[in-house]
Amino acid sequence: MRGGMLITPSGCSAETLHEADLVTMALDGSVRGDATPSSEWSMHAAIFVAQPAASWIVHTHADACTALACLNQGLPCFHYMVTRFGGDDVRCAPYVTFGTPALAEVAIAALESRTACLLANHGMVVHGGSADDVLTSAVLLETLCRQYLLARAAGAVRLLAAEEIAAAQERFKTYGRRVRSA
Repeated sequence: MRGGMLITPSGCSAETLHEADLVTMALDGSVRGDATPSSEWSMHAAIFVAQPAASWIVHTHADACTALACLNQGLPCFHYMVTRFGGDDVRCAPYVTFGTPALAEVAIAALESRTACLLANHGMVVHGGSADDVLTSAVLLETLCRQYLLARAAGAVRLLAAEEIAAAQERFKTYGRRVRSA
């Protein structure tokens, strides 16, 4: 829905949300009907504008992502799967008040050349090209944040070296794709 979006209503829960509850709105904030969109609508709209490949966005307050974000730290490349988000880390945007245009601005900066970021003292956001892609990415980010926090609790975490990151990024260029024979 380029030029607009469907977004969850403000204050909803997954348990009570129905398709009919979704709010249809333009990226400028105008709403069709009388529903109240998520307080984070401006962040979602800004991501759609700044990231042309983004068709879907997930924003959550998942436990491990939020815990790491409350440390005001990004997710370093301790595991090769971190590279799936477009770089050698998942950045953490600085804290600003939720639901403000300032949050949209810091999220966009943290997402530059990435498909995910943490939001300090808040949560996480992931974008992708399909519902399956973005949901898989959201679960992966939560899993990696949990693993990183567990590893940190056990001791010093070994981070991947630049050449190891580059090798992982190269392998992912064909990962999961069927190779056709000549």
